[in-house]
Amino acid sequence: MSLPVRVLIVDDSRIYRAAIEEALTGQDGIVVCGSVWSGPKALEHVRAQPPDLVTLDVEMPGMNGLDALQAIQAFNATRPGQPEVGVIMVSAYTSRGAEATLQALQAGAFDFIEKPKEASHAQNVQSLRQQLTGKIRAFQQRHRRNGSQPVAVPPRPAAPPRRAVRAVVVAVSTGGPRALSQLVTELDPQLDQPVFIVQHIPPEFTKPLAESLARQSGRRVVEGVQGDLVQPRTIYIAPGGQHMLLRTVREGVRIVLNQQPPENGFRPSANVLFRSAPLAYGGDVVAVVLTGMGNDGSEGIEPIKRAGGLVLVQDEASSVVWGMPGSAVATGHVDEVLPLNQIAARINSLCKKRSP
Repeated sequence: MSLPVRVLIVDDSRIYRAAIEEALTGQDGIVVCGSVWSGPKALEHVRAQPPDLVTLDVEMPGMNGLDALQAIQAFNATRPGQPEVGVIMVSAYTSRGAEATLQALQAGAFDFIEKPKEASHAQNVQSLRQQLTGKIRAFQQRHRRNGSQPVAVPPRPAAPPRRAVRAVVVAVSTGGPRALSQLVTELDPQLDQPVFIVQHIPPEFTKPLAESLARQSGRRVVEGVQGDLVQPRTIYIAPGGQHMLLRTVREGVRIVLNQQPPENGFRPSANVLFRSAPLAYGGDVVAVVLTGMGNDGSEGIEPIKRAGGLVLVQDEASSVVWGMPGSAVATGHVDEVLPLNQIAARINSLCKKRSP
């Protein structure tokens, strides 16, 4: 029988600490090993009895959540060969909280949840339970996987595109902000092709994510806007809470947003974007599936392959969670499985390539 995940709760609010503890108590494979009210107290606990995972409030007086995360990562660095203490950020519904949470995700936090504001304590506890348990179990799987060999995926040489690549579409979820930081900064700044990204993240996070990626890369990175005519050398991020599609018009390709029902629990869904891409660009598309829980994107790569496009996915070893990439590989429609640090270079090469 596997050992349970030991969770340390850190929040300056006694009410939220109690709610998180109540949400986790009795859940199979999860044990609350401590509950403290500040960053310094959290570090005392981590150094004395390292937990597997910390739920860390973003906005705390004194040492805030981002500072505490950095201190926990510094502690991890002192223990080579030992399992790292993971962190799930707990964010309030504020613009400041969203920006700080995004910084934490880019700095290496495993994932985040948002503090619920339901009508009753019982509803808040239920919301916390729904948000946290799936993420903790995903962390547990990642934790165990780090001690084992990654799944072997036979290499499959990619056929050259029939024509020049005209667009890149990307699916990403858990671990995405950090993966996107690396991917976007490593793309050739002279790349003309537009890039369209579906990142599973709430509405208040997508604009800060676009702004952060723009600062890091020096590229034009924007939220998709209904009816916008697609421009070259631009990266478009699907707004949280809305599907993003591509539609051919006389002037070129336009962005279409809608609030149709979620697919596989997600809106935006990468499947929706991916299905629209070959209708707008034919087979001149490169699809990329990065780290994330679930299987979003797996259904959408089939029409891209059928049209003659190419599909790249992130490998297991470099993924925070290999759910989405692994599900894509299982379809048999993937051309190449690559570590994250090789994906941008491959996109650069494909986008510059011209077939005779």
